Amino acid sequence: MTKVSVVITSIAGDQHPVLRQYATESTQRDIGFVVIGDTKSPLDFHLPACDFYSIDQQKQLGYTITDLLPTKHYARKNVGYLVAIAKGADVLIETDDDNIPLAAFWEPRHRLQPARLVVDAGWTNVYGYYSSARIWPRGFALDQILKPLPGLSDVRVVNCPVQQGLADDNPDVDAVYRLTQTLPFQFNRFDNVGLQTNAICPFNSQNTTWFSEAFPLLYLPSYCSFRMTDIWRSFVAQRLLWTCDWTLLFHNSTVRQERNDHNLMLDFEDEISGYVHNYQIVEVLKSLNLRSGPERLAENLYLCYEALVAKSFIDKRELALISAWIKDLATLMAGRIR
Repeated sequence: MTKVSVVITSIAGDQHPVLRQYATESTQRDIGFVVIGDTKSPLDFHLPACDFYSIDQQKQLGYTITDLLPTKHYARKNVGYLVAIAKGADVLIETDDDNIPLAAFWEPRHRLQPARLVVDAGWTNVYGYYSSARIWPRGFALDQILKPLPGLSDVRVVNCPVQQGLADDNPDVDAVYRLTQTLPFQFNRFDNVGLQTNAICPFNSQNTTWFSEAFPLLYLPSYCSFRMTDIWRSFVAQRLLWTCDWTLLFHNSTVRQERNDHNLMLDFEDEISGYVHNYQIVEVLKSLNLRSGPERLAENLYLCYEALVAKSFIDKRELALISAWIKDLATLMAGRIR
């Protein structure tokens, strides 16, 4: 039987209504629920049916990566991935504590999905298939926003071990959008959209499903902008999906977001590295000569981050973290095989 876990990182207390909703609804469906805390998390956090890990508890897990990850950082979510995998998860659903699950969120997840496909189209604003409004996802190259949408294939069933769900009300858009456009926003309903080789669109960590064969791609980098950690991960993940002939799937909204408080100008400042470098990062990743096959994912993952470090997009301290991630994940997966 497939084991599913939901993973969140949060500094909220155990009375937080969204955390309580996830705990209740996960329990009703026999789904695991892992919450990773940080230095600001309450010391007395206790929520039944929730596996919560404070910083001290994380350090006791024995993972190589735990002491290397910076505190007060979203990338501590990496520990949550490892915890869920150690507990036997075959499918991980990651989200945030300001994303409220809709009924569809709890429907069974399947790796094989019907989708309309895009291939060899370069930057593809998938939000455009779900709305006629001018809207784009956080991390989309600004100079590509006006690019016409590529055509879609007829519906086909594809292997998609990474699946991005949209979010209604307060979707994942960048600070430029938030400073110039109005919210809330509702996406239209549409078919699944699958991106294949050389079609690129950023995806986030707010409503994303990962199947076990793609677990190496979960890794969130620490030594880049906070607002780019999941976006730059998504570029690396897509490059590696191509090496396995896997499809990145986008699907209709299964959450609605009531966004936590943000200073939009601080968000803008934190996104500048993306506005300047997102296009270049994708070009660097596309230029890499990577070997094909799922068995090469860990090797290729390191090569991608090595290339981003060499170009100074990410600090060189990242390489020790990615090595630790690869080691920890290999240990966990080897234990599961036995």
